[in-house]
Amino acid sequence: MGKLYRRMKHVVSRYVLVYFSILYARYHTGKVTDEMLSLPKAPYLAVGLLEALGAASGMAAGAILSGASIPILSQSFLVWQLLLSYILLGRRYSFNQLLGCFLVAVGVIVTVASGSGANSLMEAGIFWSLLMIVSFLFQAADTVLKEIIFLDSAQRLKGGKVDLFVVNSYGSAFQAIFICLLIPFLSKLWGIPFDQLPNYLRDGAACFLSLGTISSGCDGAPLLPLLFVIVNMGFNISLLHLLKISSAVVSCLASTFSVPISVFLFTLPLPYLGVASSLPPGFVAGAIILVIGMVIYTWRPSSGHK
Repeated sequence: MGKLYRRMKHVVSRYVLVYFSILYARYHTGKVTDEMLSLPKAPYLAVGLLEALGAASGMAAGAILSGASIPILSQSFLVWQLLLSYILLGRRYSFNQLLGCFLVAVGVIVTVASGSGANSLMEAGIFWSLLMIVSFLFQAADTVLKEIIFLDSAQRLKGGKVDLFVVNSYGSAFQAIFICLLIPFLSKLWGIPFDQLPNYLRDGAACFLSLGTISSGCDGAPLLPLLFVIVNMGFNISLLHLLKISSAVVSCLASTFSVPISVFLFTLPLPYLGVASSLPPGFVAGAIILVIGMVIYTWRPSSGHK
């Protein structure tokens, strides 16, 4: 029950209240202007729809797939990024950039697959693997669309770019709306009768606040979920800022470093993680391949890459 609450909290709210509070403060300090707020809202609506579809399909598949298989399938995100940037932005990538992206994906796969079973991708069935890949298509399209928004705002604002909290706030608001519309569909994917959702949400809230008799899966609440929100917000804001000053592909490549870092953190005796895991045999090799791929990608950037 607590798991459902955490899922819906992570997707439905998407920190709308926090983002709009920051946006309000930045508006009163002059960092967000009326011109930024008057930009067309249709692109933000599309961002919200893509994020909602990506989250819904990703959660449905993630509930079935093994934890080790998801980081491997997530490397399709980089492929989608390259393809959509080529189609929608007219980007052309040099051989060393394509080779670098390929090595980054291989590095992540080696890091994760070395510690999992050979059949982990097929245990849940091909449908759920394909659904997870489709979810990364939605996420990649969302990131490329945000890059288009930043590029378009530079023209509309005569050289300036829209503040990232404008993009985050409106995109998150529309995402929350679409997630609410998708709740009946999501409840079927989760195997929860729609009429029982209020009870699950009530129990999830009790778990978060450490109230009532529910204790299973509530360890660390509410401090641990709040820490997750803070760290995740910082991560998302950092990636969006990188997207604003570079490109969707560069932002994607930077985020891949979170995979080996996460694998390493699970080897530490941290609270709530249980018994610390050992490093997979191919961890060092995978991390080295990943870093080499990043270096190759940035070694000779093409003139068409920003």
